[in-house]
Amino acid sequence: MTVHVGAQLPVNSTPGYRDGLDLAQVARHAEALGLDSVWVGDRLSARFPVLDSSLVLATAAAGTERITVGYGVLLLGLRPAVWAAKQIATLQHLSRGRLALGVGVGSGDPQEWAAVGASPGDRGRRTEEALRLLPGLLAGEPTELTELPDRPLVTLSPAAPMPEVWIGGGADAALRRAVAHGQGWQAAMKTPEQLASAGARLADLAAERGVPTPRIGVNVLLRMTGHPDEATAAAEVVAARMNATYGVDRTAALEIGVAGSPAQVAERLRAYADAGAEKFVLVPCGAEDDDPFRQYELFAQVRELLSAE
Repeated sequence: MTVHVGAQLPVNSTPGYRDGLDLAQVARHAEALGLDSVWVGDRLSARFPVLDSSLVLATAAAGTERITVGYGVLLLGLRPAVWAAKQIATLQHLSRGRLALGVGVGSGDPQEWAAVGASPGDRGRRTEEALRLLPGLLAGEPTELTELPDRPLVTLSPAAPMPEVWIGGGADAALRRAVAHGQGWQAAMKTPEQLASAGARLADLAAERGVPTPRIGVNVLLRMTGHPDEATAAAEVVAARMNATYGVDRTAALEIGVAGSPAQVAERLRAYADAGAEKFVLVPCGAEDDDPFRQYELFAQVRELLSAE
């Protein structure tokens, strides 16, 4: 099977950021192992420490040559569209066109949105307006910023290629956004059966619009182990982490989370592939003292198993 297997960088999540971790070295390690991409989440503030996503991706791009670097996902609505476009264009130049643009609306944390003078209830509209403006802004075309009082006209330079857009989110609005603006839809925290159902809805929406169906990717929260008999304990760690971070109850977390040896994880990912997924972003979701370098080595073994089929 043709697979794309990437890894979430160990920042902007729980356990997340740790002092002294060389993110450029982590990205180089992923590239040397043959992983296809590295990704970073995006938050302004959260219950855990977060780094700026654009600067993290710039660090990863500067330390690598081949691997895709991706927002997973960028909260476009938190930013002025023109400023986001400038950062995206700059990353395209720094990475030599290796950027993937995941876009989402986020959880709508009221404090986070209030910090930028916006309402969380307006985040969908703000995101869609930014997505509408981005292609022209990145192309260096004169673009009218219709959301601002004086409707200023701005031209960004240098121009940059528009990156591939992957829309995140599980609601019907996210599926519609993917059809309207994206080349892909990036799911998270779904079972294979739920992914297949959403994929069928995505295909229906694309047919209604008369456009190709977006490709499907999935974020998989997991903890890798070296031995199959450690899978049960690892699954409990993932479930506890998902409950603490996302409020997912234990039963659902055990269905969604993935744990085990490379062979066991590859088997789980095959179910997602059968449900329509062609891109996997593996999100470490384990104990605070887990070694990200070792986790990535096990991710690479999963990729080898899937690629061998």
